[in-house]
Amino acid sequence: MSTAIKASFETLIGQLKSHPEQSNAIFQATSTLGKQLNVKAHSGKFEYNFDEPEVLGGNYSAPNPVEYVLGSLGACQAIVYRALASLQGIEIQDLTVKSKGHLNLQGFLGLDEKERPGFSKVEFETIITSNEDPAKLLELSKLVESFCPVLDIISNPTPVQGKITIKKTEDIEVAV
Repeated sequence: MSTAIKASFETLIGQLKSHPEQSNAIFQATSTLGKQLNVKAHSGKFEYNFDEPEVLGGNYSAPNPVEYVLGSLGACQAIVYRALASLQGIEIQDLTVKSKGHLNLQGFLGLDEKERPGFSKVEFETIITSNEDPAKLLELSKLVESFCPVLDIISNPTPVQGKITIKKTEDIEVAV
């Protein structure tokens, strides 16, 4: 159990209970298309790359967007496990999350309108190494699944609003 993580979360929980108006957070990312299908994204001070496998025209120099979704799900699950375990005094020696997404390329390529372009199913397995009571760990897993933001994002409809801004070569912007 990490006392530093426990202290951080206890402090944050205390602050948000005292000032619930500070509870809303906004996360941002900017993604820019490079050569072929390579994309550079920025979030805060971090830069990361996307690409597609060769079969889809990429060089596979980086994970593709849906692989990042699966990695994000696993990472979020692991972080929430560590946070909640720390708050509850539960010892976890090791934790690995394996995620798998089922995607039919017919939907992505517009070849079959009955198929979704995204995942039709996502599966994950969490492997925990711990000497804690298995019933305690199962209870923890229920809490993690109910509090994991990425699991919530991919499990529930989220309103999404997009817009397009067109810039002409002369740098004239036209918002649509």
